[in-house]
Amino acid sequence: MSRGAKLAVVEKRQAARHVVSHPTIAEHRHLGDIKTHIVNISANGFMTEGDMPLAKGERITVRLPVIGRIEAHLIWSLGGRSGFQLERVIRLNEFNQMIDQLGATTPPFGRR
Repeated sequence: MSRGAKLAVVEKRQAARHVVSHPTIAEHRHLGDIKTHIVNISANGFMTEGDMPLAKGERITVRLPVIGRIEAHLIWSLGGRSGFQLERVIRLNEFNQMIDQLGATTPPFGRR
């Protein structure tokens, strides 16, 4: 019989990430507008480069092509990079349209 922890959280970081260069303005309920630069994206989340004046767990709203406004939660931040989980998984057809508009590329296997 297994006695380890049974976590309900699903690891979503295995989703394919696509390299993008998408400067945008994130909205924060207390800080207002925050300039940010999304450098990779998946159907579950995205990574930004640049300092983020946020604490883990804080929410922002970003505007993405095709998707429109969507909330994201800060999951991690390290060395000028930050990882965000989207409030919902983006549907495949919308995701494909979005990455086409962003001119995204998929990194080689093993590199993200």
